[in-house]
This record gives sequence, C-alpha cells and structure tokens, in this order.
Amino acid sequence: PATERLGSDSGTLFPPTSKMGKDSNFLVDFAAGGISGAIAKTCTAPIERVKLIIQTQDANPRIMSGEVPRYTGIGNCFTRVYAEQGLRAFWAGNGVNIIRYFPTQAFNFAFKDTVKAIFPKYSAKDDFAKFFAINVLSGGLAGAGSLCIVYPLDYARTRLASDVGAGKKQFNGLVDCLTKTAKGPRGVLSLYNGFGVSVVGIIPFRGAYFGVNDTLNGLNPFQKESTVRGIASKFLCAQTAAICAAYVSYPFDTVRRRLQMQSEKPKSEWKYSGTMNCFSKIVAEEGSTALFKGAGANALRTVGSALVLVLYGEIQKILK
Repeated sequence: PATERLGSDSGTLFPPTSKMGKDSNFLVDFAAGGISGAIAKTCTAPIERVKLIIQTQDANPRIMSGEVPRYTGIGNCFTRVYAEQGLRAFWAGNGVNIIRYFPTQAFNFAFKDTVKAIFPKYSAKDDFAKFFAINVLSGGLAGAGSLCIVYPLDYARTRLASDVGAGKKQFNGLVDCLTKTAKGPRGVLSLYNGFGVSVVGIIPFRGAYFGVNDTLNGLNPFQKESTVRGIASKFLCAQTAAICAAYVSYPFDTVRRRLQMQSEKPKSEWKYSGTMNCFSKIVAEEGSTALFKGAGANALRTVGSALVLVLYGEIQKILK
C-alpha cells in the first residue's frame, strides 16, 4: 500500500516500498523510488524554495536587519527571487535535496524492517487501532534513525534555499555551508540544530497521512485499477492525505527551520534559546498563524509529491 513509507519532511511524501522478500527486488525499488523522487523534487523545487524563504524570513539576519525587505506573500516572493537572483535561483539547494533523498531512502529501507521486527504484529482488519499505533511508532523511530545520519544535509538545504537578496551569498554550496557551520561555537552539533523537534514532527505527519490515506483507500472502489480512473482516484486520496499531514505537522517544521537559521552563531546571538522558546516566541510576537507561514506554498508542493507516490507502483512494474 502507498502508506508503507513516509518521509520525515513535513508534507514531503516518499514513494512506498514493497516488502523485501521473494516478491521484491531491493535495487529496483530503490532505483524507482530514487528516480521518481528526484524528478518530483526538481519539478517542485521553485515552490519549495519560496516556501522556505517565507517560512524562515523572521529568523533571517538579512531580513531582520532591514538589509533585505520582507516578502509579503507567495507571488511577491516568486517575483523578487527572479528579479534579484535569476531563474536558476529557484533551484538553489535542490542538488542537496536530491543527494539527501538517496541515503534517506536507503536508511529508511534498512531501519524499517529492523524497527518493525521489535514490535508485535497486528492485523489492520482485526485490530486497526494497534496496527495503526505500531505503524506510526515504527515509522517515527525509523525516520529518527534516518535523520541521525542525513540531518546535516537537510540543514544545508534549508540554509542554501533561504539565502536571499542580491549580492554575495552567505554560503558557496554544500561543502562551504557544512564547513562554516561546523567551525562555529558548537562544532558539529551545530549541524543538528532543530533535530529534536524534527523527530517529534515525524509522528503527527506519519500518523495523519497513514490514517487519512488508509481510510480513503479503503473506501475507494477503484483502488485496484490501473486505469486513468483508478490512478486519478488514488491521486485524490494521496493528495488529500498529503495536505492533511502537511498541515498537522507544519508548526514543527517551522520551528525546525527557524532553529536551523541560527546554527552557526554563538548562543549569545540566538533569537531562540530552544524548541519551546521558539514556539512561544513565534506565537507571542507574530501570532499563532505564523507557525503556518509558507503552508500555502507547501500545499501546492504536495501535488507533485502525491502524483509520484501514486505513479510509483506503475514505474516499478515497468522496471521489473
């Protein structure tokens, strides 16, 4: 089912994986997932960049100081990025995002079965509540295991994508970003700023997606069809689930990105002292709706992700 595997990014869906047994080829699954994921990320990169800029602008030093004017919305952000940095700038950080995808997928493969083996098995038909809880918990733990390894790449993607305005860039690519940050006051730990809230955010994301998608697919009479009608119905189920999951987990993603924006600085210059302080400051200074800044662009981004999620099974059939 399409709910077998979910990414840890808010609103980001990774293609499902089939069970690694006689009926499954790990390399085919890995290649199909990697290729379709890379295509999806490249197609939705401009929307992703706009989302990250809007989401992090209140923690961006150049915007906070007034050097770069604030972005007033999605349209304004698209227009200014193009005017200030050119068309290619919409794909800033996309290379890192694609690089990050492959090890994330590989480690999710590795951790998923290991973690699931720890817990007792329940039937979705006989005991859905326990089945649902085990899947959410095992998915969260597997995602946390993957994050431990690939989180620095996620950090680099955020910083490269949120580098705004014309003129000299703060970072000249992936290596420069990781090196400069690791040389900061906290050393390598700076690359893991926001890690805790990222792990916490996996649970509501996976839970909301799994629950909504599984429920809708169970009610979908065209679920087993490979016709246009079948694919369209599965896409609608995946898209509905993707948007629900994205909105439920979005505040966690906002806090994570804000914390990442101050990673290379000494603690005396931090705007937020930690996760709870970040939550409370955002609500107090900007209002609770600020936790959802960029969520509109994020909802648009899930269209491409959901489409790939649905078509993944068809790509897998062709490769096999």
